[in-house]
Amino acid sequence: MAKLSKKLSGIFITVFIIGFLTLTLIREKGEISFHENRRLAEMPEISDLKDGKYFEKLEKYFSDHFAFRSKLVNINSKTSLYIGEPIINGVYVSGGMMLNADKRNNITEWKSAEAINEYAEKSKGSVYVMAVPASDGIYIEKLPEYLRSITQKSQIDSFYASLNTGVKKIDAYNTLKMLNENYIYYRNDTKWTSYGAFCVYRTAIQKLGFLPVTYDKYKIEHAGVDFRGDLYNKTLYTDTKADMIDVYVCINGKEVVDVTAYDSSLKEMKMGLYHKEYLQTNDPYSFYLGGEDVIKIKTDVGNDKKLLVIKDEYADCFIPFLTQHYSEIAVVSGKCRLSDYAEVINPDEYGQTLFLFGADNLVNENCIASQG
Repeated sequence: MAKLSKKLSGIFITVFIIGFLTLTLIREKGEISFHENRRLAEMPEISDLKDGKYFEKLEKYFSDHFAFRSKLVNINSKTSLYIGEPIINGVYVSGGMMLNADKRNNITEWKSAEAINEYAEKSKGSVYVMAVPASDGIYIEKLPEYLRSITQKSQIDSFYASLNTGVKKIDAYNTLKMLNENYIYYRNDTKWTSYGAFCVYRTAIQKLGFLPVTYDKYKIEHAGVDFRGDLYNKTLYTDTKADMIDVYVCINGKEVVDVTAYDSSLKEMKMGLYHKEYLQTNDPYSFYLGGEDVIKIKTDVGNDKKLLVIKDEYADCFIPFLTQHYSEIAVVSGKCRLSDYAEVINPDEYGQTLFLFGADNLVNENCIASQG
């Protein structure tokens, strides 16, 4: 009887594996994983046999396209937490929040600071810089001890120290640290929420020479209530509460009268600040500014003040607050060279330039294209 039971078990497991492999082979293959928000591996070419990478790529292909992959990753995440392993694929899950758990490197040379210094030396206006910490930089005490040796605060300080004295630094870290009991960061993403951006805006706008619009002057609309961000994409863990994507509407405030995006050929596209169509995609954060690289925003503010923002995605929910103070705001992704857009954006026409980046992105030496 025992032998029969083992034999039946072996047959069941074999059939189960063959069934999954068959489903994997015959199911329709996608190019993008909706839940993980990344491109899936492609079937390797026979030519890959030459460099010995064929079987490695084949394994990756089957792993990415395995039947019911998303559900299995979710089950694996829940199992890991159940057995007391809170770090899943480089993400620390604890206390209803996900945090990046990748250990930071000690950076001594900042290519991003060199690019900003190069720009500032040639700029006719004032240059400001704001490095925004990721959620694990603010909630570092939640992480295991061995992940705290190099803090994001020390990295931001090192980055700021690499900037020329003429570049004005805006402190986001201490403001966010002081308010860390509030909903200033997403639970499923490394980035700040619109409220976190608003809290820093109140300080930053004074550095830029204006009085902030107070919180009571805004009406807050929940555009999306089921946002799952970059940390969720790594774990597919659904027990952490989904996040809200908010819009701050200034009551009786200044109006945005025109928003124009430019592609690499300088072709114009009229748009708005917010894009609801992205809320149902695998990139809901592009609700802010539509994920465009180069945008020019015009308002009915009558002061002729113009601001150039060179940025990454951390700026996207911050920029709407600035529209209450400037007649024009040009927004350029850090990966773009301004010289390529000289026909539509002349930096000399902007009295102020703000570099706004996530601190983790500044570690990447290519995050800001050379503007020389």
